[in-house]
Amino acid sequence: MTTRRKFLTFSAASLAMAAGRPAEALSLPPRAVAGKPLVISTWDAGLNANQGAWKVLSKGGRALDAVEAGVMVTEAEQSCCVGLGGNPDRDGIVTLDACIMDDQFNCGSVAALERIKHPIQVARRVMERTPHVMLVGEGAQQFAVAQGFPLEPQKLSPDAELAYREWLKTSQYKPVVNIENSGSKKPVGPVGGANNHDTIAMLAQDARGNLSGSCTTSGMGFKMRGRLGDSPLIGAGLFVDNAVGAAAATGQGEDVIRIAGAHTVVELMRQGLSPKAACKAAVERIARIKGAKARDIQVAFIAVNIQGQHGAFALQQGFSYAVCDASNQQLIQSEYLLK
Repeated sequence: MTTRRKFLTFSAASLAMAAGRPAEALSLPPRAVAGKPLVISTWDAGLNANQGAWKVLSKGGRALDAVEAGVMVTEAEQSCCVGLGGNPDRDGIVTLDACIMDDQFNCGSVAALERIKHPIQVARRVMERTPHVMLVGEGAQQFAVAQGFPLEPQKLSPDAELAYREWLKTSQYKPVVNIENSGSKKPVGPVGGANNHDTIAMLAQDARGNLSGSCTTSGMGFKMRGRLGDSPLIGAGLFVDNAVGAAAATGQGEDVIRIAGAHTVVELMRQGLSPKAACKAAVERIARIKGAKARDIQVAFIAVNIQGQHGAFALQQGFSYAVCDASNQQLIQSEYLLK
């Protein structure tokens, strides 16, 4: 006799196929990809970050541990857009944002955090040791200190100080397309160098087939005091559904937020799109919303599905992403929409 559980499962699959979607687009249990761990991250900074993650994945570790360890590499580097070495807000203060999400919909986030070297670690503590998802500002810092994180000096790095003084001459506030490649408004590093990059977002799949993701940034340089982009927002800068896939964003955060970008990409994969096709569809949606102003910004997405396939797509030329698996590590120039 057909049980009620079996009947409901069969009915759900039948409805999905009738609607033109494959049955696997539903939230079915994940399919393990044993022995094939993978990590993907944004920009050329991802090459170093992926190595940090791979130390965990190559030993059979969890994807969650890998995405935390990976972006910590970038947080420790001196750069324009990640970590305490980053460019400050318009008041001359560096504020950091980060979030993390595992394969069970557990997630944690911090925003406008000051004087803490590794905000991604604090975000994970929020996830694991509080009933909340996000802590911000002074409260986030108080929590970090209570958890044993030391307060770093409240001062700019020498190169960020120079960049800030230069910015004060005009106090102009606007997006810089591909700041990670342009050489403008960066504290250190050669033009286009590894130290000059945007938000670092990372997705990983471990040997068990489970997915996790992380994202960390110091935000747009010389932003208004209190401004937040998409990076610390679950569903915008990062989203993970272990039955479908994971996605993360980089670029102009305000426009990623408008379409709940990372969540949108995952939902498009749920409907049967490949990771690259899902990223492209999300980028196209932003382009339609922005119209002619789309050429003033850059937005890009990376994605991994539960089968271990990965992809990316950008609004404009210049976005690259790093991929590392058991066979090799490579930096890939993303396809883009606006020619």
